[in-house]
Amino acid sequence: MGALNLVDRYILSEWLKIFGLVLGATLGLVLMQALYDNFRDLLDAGATGPDVGYFFLVRLPRFFSIVLPLSLLVSLLYSLGKLHRNNEIVALRAAGIGLFEITRVLWLCGLALCGVSWWLNASLIPWSIDTSDKMLDRIRYQQMALTIPQDRVGVVKSVAFDNQREGRMWFMNRYSPFLARGYGVSVTELDRQRRDKTRILASEAYRDPERGYWVFKNGREDWFDPESGEMMRTVAFTEKAIPHYREDPALMLVFDRKPGDLSFVELKRILDYFAIDANPKITLYATRYYGLWADTLGPLIVLAIAIPFAVSGVRVNPVVGVSKSLGLFVLYFGLVQASYALGGRDFIAPLYAALLPNVAMLLVGLFFFARIR
Repeated sequence: MGALNLVDRYILSEWLKIFGLVLGATLGLVLMQALYDNFRDLLDAGATGPDVGYFFLVRLPRFFSIVLPLSLLVSLLYSLGKLHRNNEIVALRAAGIGLFEITRVLWLCGLALCGVSWWLNASLIPWSIDTSDKMLDRIRYQQMALTIPQDRVGVVKSVAFDNQREGRMWFMNRYSPFLARGYGVSVTELDRQRRDKTRILASEAYRDPERGYWVFKNGREDWFDPESGEMMRTVAFTEKAIPHYREDPALMLVFDRKPGDLSFVELKRILDYFAIDANPKITLYATRYYGLWADTLGPLIVLAIAIPFAVSGVRVNPVVGVSKSLGLFVLYFGLVQASYALGGRDFIAPLYAALLPNVAMLLVGLFFFARIR
């Protein structure tokens, strides 16, 4: 396409001014809502002033997935609509410049925003959610620890984890994220026919943070005959470290976290780990995983929706074009949510559930773009 010409720089300047204003205003509104939702909870939990400031600073990126496409849509409708009302688009087209040439700099920005969207959804937003939630939990746990025993703070009850790759079945009556310890722990080693070989029962267990393996306390280890199921031997212990038990507690508790709160790497790890497991919950995480790829098309979809209606014919009321584009935008998000819900319930394959709404709306937008004369 060559270097940016005068028209490119003018279109880019007009759009960037509005985009910056809309993005800042929308983020401000969302931040006010977050303050309303969480400020009192933080104060009640005993958070200090720096804690509150850092919490909202870290929490801010989580709103970009909604704010970015909405700001892009509004800024495009306003800036291009203004140029169209002033007959500048008409003059450029009368001079023989095609609509794609007029808006090519916007399409380039759309491609750049696709990369930004990928980075936000795959890394920054999950980091923001995880860090802010952990910070809020830590503040709450510290407050709770003043009135109840530490091993009862923030416990997760009935943790079960089937490590089919290594043939181990875990169960904990409760797990304390505050102390990083499990209580009432049972670990069963299975053979290839999933018959009991050994079982460890312990009052508590923890994963050594330096060595990465599990240590069990106050329990016993039982050995079984896989053929008959009879116990062959049992040995009590006060403390027992097992170097090849390296399961990550975060992976054990993964189904307590929403798919949208996980990063691309975490989702990939889950899919790789549970690929041989027939757990129906996996489809939710698979749909989100493929959705991260498909959602990168969002800025291009917004461009394809906004441009045709923002520069529609001079005899058409601008409100009509804006209403149509906003309607398509709402339809797009509705289709995404519906498709993801169907994919999560395994009515549609996760890959198709992620791709269908994005590809369909992109084609619809390009169809309207191609119809403009």
